[in-house]
Amino acid sequence: MGKTLMIGSCEPFSGKSAFVLGVARKLISAKEQIRFGKPLATSLEFDLNAARSSSNKPLIDDDVRFIGQTLDLQEDQLIPSLHYLDASTADQRLKDSCLGARKDLENLKKTLNAPFDGVNILEAAGSLHEGLLYGLSLGQLAKSLEAKVILVHLWQDSCSVDALLAAKEQLGEHLVGIVLNAVKPNEVEALESSVVPSLEELGFVVYGVMPRSPLLRSVTVGELVRRLEARVICCSERLELMVETLSIGAMNVNSAMQFFRKRRNMAVVTGADRTDIQLAALEASTQCLILTGAGEPLPQLINRAEELDVPLLKVDHDTLSTVEVIEQAFGHVRLHEPVKASYSFRLVEEHCDLDRLFSNLGLPSRITKHC
Repeated sequence: MGKTLMIGSCEPFSGKSAFVLGVARKLISAKEQIRFGKPLATSLEFDLNAARSSSNKPLIDDDVRFIGQTLDLQEDQLIPSLHYLDASTADQRLKDSCLGARKDLENLKKTLNAPFDGVNILEAAGSLHEGLLYGLSLGQLAKSLEAKVILVHLWQDSCSVDALLAAKEQLGEHLVGIVLNAVKPNEVEALESSVVPSLEELGFVVYGVMPRSPLLRSVTVGELVRRLEARVICCSERLELMVETLSIGAMNVNSAMQFFRKRRNMAVVTGADRTDIQLAALEASTQCLILTGAGEPLPQLINRAEELDVPLLKVDHDTLSTVEVIEQAFGHVRLHEPVKASYSFRLVEEHCDLDRLFSNLGLPSRITKHC
């Protein structure tokens, strides 16, 4: 039977998948076998009804698929999800008895107890309570599977400790450590020297302090198209471009040009009638130009956007609504781009003490020596 490590968080989009990638690649480089899965799926790219109609088709979460492809895992190394978290499955679970939850856990135990000399890595749902209805919350799984838990926790200030203390009380001895994530880069050293020792005195083992990354918080142009229900006017083949910042073109053109030069990898939102701002934005570090309001872009703008390979989008929303949708997207998208995966490897390797983690998990000494 292999060891089971669960990666959880107190709130969604805390960086669990990025940490999983870093840990898994380190284990693989040490010739350790791994399997990965999410007991409660939260993202499915295919139609759920189609999945239900085929009893032979495993329920594999999108994050699991992406991590599997990134790490070149075989199909039998991907642990199928037991349920998909959405309103319809929650309705069904309410109607079912609790026997279903016990049966699900027994099936998962059988999968994990099958002959396997390696590490089972399971990513929990978004928060401590998410999945309780299904019997698949972080605490329920940790206790049932006798798993070790690492929490990846978004750090803002010392008030962030409250959530960690609540998690420690719920998880008890199953919580073996934490990783602080999304720390302001200029505060990392201060946290490591002052806050981390205080957390250790409270009984937390801190395996890393990872800085906030604009890249990992970024969103693709294609994701913005989807969320805004935008019409793509040109450069539809460039929707994989990553947007890291947002700028609003509502000033005079001279001020706009000075402002745009200080930004990088922008999405610029401006009125369809502001051709001067639009042309200025195209000469800066702009990943896409989003036009709001009535009217259509002038031909010379479209031609210039095509020359520079900058997608031009048109939305029906007003500027304020458009900005709200985009701001909601930053930091709340899944890690499904190769460039983000590559950055995650480096982030975890540089800022997390995986040697200490593997040693505390009781993994073979050959792994810690290799690391």
